[in-house]
Amino acid sequence: MSEPRWLDDDEAAAWTNLVRVLMLLPAALDRQLREEAGIPHPYYQILANLSDRPDHAIRMTDLARLVGTTSSRLSHAVASLEQRDWVRREACPTDKRGQICRLTDEGMATLVAAAPGHVEEVRRLVFDRLSPDEVAQLSTLTAKLVTPRSSAP
Repeated sequence: MSEPRWLDDDEAAAWTNLVRVLMLLPAALDRQLREEAGIPHPYYQILANLSDRPDHAIRMTDLARLVGTTSSRLSHAVASLEQRDWVRREACPTDKRGQICRLTDEGMATLVAAAPGHVEEVRRLVFDRLSPDEVAQLSTLTAKLVTPRSSAP
């Protein structure tokens, strides 16, 4: 068995910062949305992704991929959103096993009401701290991290 490829000091510092961002940012955004809009951040992400789609609808499996969750967790969240009448599930016309998730008018109204406070918090926590060049770098770096690799590491 080969020796692990340990992180050097620069990599370890970068990794520690990334882990802190991954822990602190979602918690801060969730807190703001719960306090101001009464919804958790994952639900907001579902509504926002639906609002960006043609006809405000998308297959459940594709929505799970977009919001970065499993199909079972998404199904649980969508059930809660359905109870609030913010989304509805429909049978997929091209696949009898598939389901479509569609944003309702009530869900869009909830998103529209929550969006100003949420974007202000995103700006305060992230973008107000970065220069335009740093925003471009952040975009490049995060795109590399979320793009699947063609082969295993």
